Amino acid sequence: QGQLVESGGGLVQAGGSLRLSCAVSGLTFSSYCMGWFRQAPGKEREFVAAISRSGGITSYADSVKGRFTISRDSAKNTVYLQMNSLKPEDTAVYSCAAHTEGVPYLRTIRYHYLGQGTQVTVSS
Repeated sequence: QGQLVESGGGLVQAGGSLRLSCAVSGLTFSSYCMGWFRQAPGKEREFVAAISRSGGITSYADSVKGRFTISRDSAKNTVYLQMNSLKPEDTAVYSCAAHTEGVPYLRTIRYHYLGQGTQVTVSS
């Protein structure tokens, strides 16, 4: 059974940076497209970023484009989300997700595995 475990969340001031990590186990990492979602209190879960199985294709929500970067390390079975120029509206629980099909499925919040999430709080 696949398991996704996020880390790296925390409290940061506006304009700061954080790097989230998602360690994947129990599944063949190279067979899955990976993504990040987030959910703020009282709001629906939303797509943040996704990366293809090879890492050659990435996709971002318009709200984070140019500030966030998704990457994956096949040697470590880990996917990362580098978040720069953070804003208070980025405050949310960030969850890692995996899907066997393409990036478009993750863009529509479809997944086969989902992590528990890590809290990111950006103060103004």
